[in-house]
Amino acid sequence: MRTVYILRCSDNSLYTWITKDIDRRIIEHNTSKLGANYTKSRRPVTLEYSEMASNRSEASIREREIKQFDKRKKELLVSSKSN
Repeated sequence: MRTVYILRCSDNSLYTWITKDIDRRIIEHNTSKLGANYTKSRRPVTLEYSEMASNRSEASIREREIKQFDKRKKELLVSSKSN
């Protein structure tokens, strides 16, 4: 199982990625050198949205779809579904 997730950064931008372990990954984004370069300069980040995918391929396809959304559409997605 994989999780597709959206984080809200301190500058109100949204960051989308996938992971096997969402709890570990959020900690890394907020505290570690293992967090993404994008989020390192925009800490703290908070989890705004997540959805499960059955495998890496499905997660990658969904991640790509979400990354192509404009900010308005991402905000609608975030507000339409709780974590």
